[in-house]
Amino acid sequence: MRLFIMLIAFLAAGCASPPPAEAPHAAPGILIIAHRGASGELPEHTMQAYARAIELGADYIEPDLVMTRDGVLVARHDPWLSDSTDIGDRPEFASRKTTLTGPDGQELTDWFAWDFTLAELKTLRARQVRPDRPRQFDDLWAIPTYDEIAELAAAETARTGRLIGLYPETKWPRHHQDRGLDMTSAMEAALRRHGHETAEAPVFLQSFEPFILIELKERVGTRLVQLVFPLGTSPDAPPSVDLETLATYSAGVGPHKSMVNHPLTGEATGYAARARALGLEVHPWTYRDDGLPGWAATPEAEIRAAIEAGATGVFTDFPGTGYRTVHGSGDN
Repeated sequence: MRLFIMLIAFLAAGCASPPPAEAPHAAPGILIIAHRGASGELPEHTMQAYARAIELGADYIEPDLVMTRDGVLVARHDPWLSDSTDIGDRPEFASRKTTLTGPDGQELTDWFAWDFTLAELKTLRARQVRPDRPRQFDDLWAIPTYDEIAELAAAETARTGRLIGLYPETKWPRHHQDRGLDMTSAMEAALRRHGHETAEAPVFLQSFEPFILIELKERVGTRLVQLVFPLGTSPDAPPSVDLETLATYSAGVGPHKSMVNHPLTGEATGYAARARALGLEVHPWTYRDDGLPGWAATPEAEIRAAIEAGATGVFTDFPGTGYRTVHGSGDN
C-alpha cells in the first residue's frame, strides 16, 4: 500500500505545507490528537488519513476500533458500515443487513462489521462520511487493522525522530461481548503485541463504556481515559460518568467540549480545572474547522479557549490547525 499517495495530490493542489519532520513535540505539552486521522481532508480511519495527520504534526492518531467476525480489531468509527464504506454498492453483501438496538436505545438497520470476516471487510473501500468535505478520495482505500496502524506509528516515529502515539477507542464493547467477541482480551493482546502494556508507552486507551476500562486496568498498565458526555442539552447537565468515580480507574477524562467551555459563551466551566485537581489528563472532543460554535471567531480561538480552561490535549479533525494553535502560529 502506498501510504503517502494522497500527499502528492494535495501538494499538487497547493495545500498548506506540513510542519517539518523534525518538528519538536508540541509545546507546552498540549497534545494534538488526530481525530480519526486527518478526517477533515481524507476519508476517516484510513492509513492515508493517519499518515496525513502525522505529516501535519499530530502527536497522537486515533483509531476507533470494532471487531470482525473472526476476531480482528479494525478501524471504523461505528460498527455499521453504510456511511463510511461502499458496502451499499456491493450486491454480494446485500443480504447481510441486520437490525439491532444501539446503546442509545434506537433501532438501527445496517451492515455491521462483526458480521464480516477480515478478508471480506478488506474488499470494501472507505468513503468520506460528512457530505460537506472532499469526496475525491472516496472508494480508493481499504479498512486498516489496528496492527497496521500501530506499525505505521512505529515506522513514522523511527523515520521522523518524533514520538507518534496511539489513542485507540473501543466502540460498543458490550455489543461485541453479546456476540461472543471479547474486546477486552483482544485489546489486551494487541497492546502486548506492540509493547504498549505499560504507562510509559505512547498510548492512551479510551471508551465510553466504563466496564472495559475497569477490566483492562486489572490486566495492563496502559493509560486509560474515560469518555464523558452531558446527559442533556443544558450547559449544567450532569455528566455520563462523574469525575470522582472515573478518577479511580482512569488516567484522564475525554469530555465533550461543551463541558469545558460554555457552548453559548465560550467561558471556562471549571470542569477541566476540577479534573486537573484530581490528577487527570483532560482531552476534550471534537474540534472542527468546519463546525465552530457561535462564540468562536476562528478554529484557533476555540482550541485556545479549551487550553486556557485547562485542557491538556484536544481531539481535532484538522491536526494542522491544532499544530498551528499550540505552537503559537495560529490566528490571534
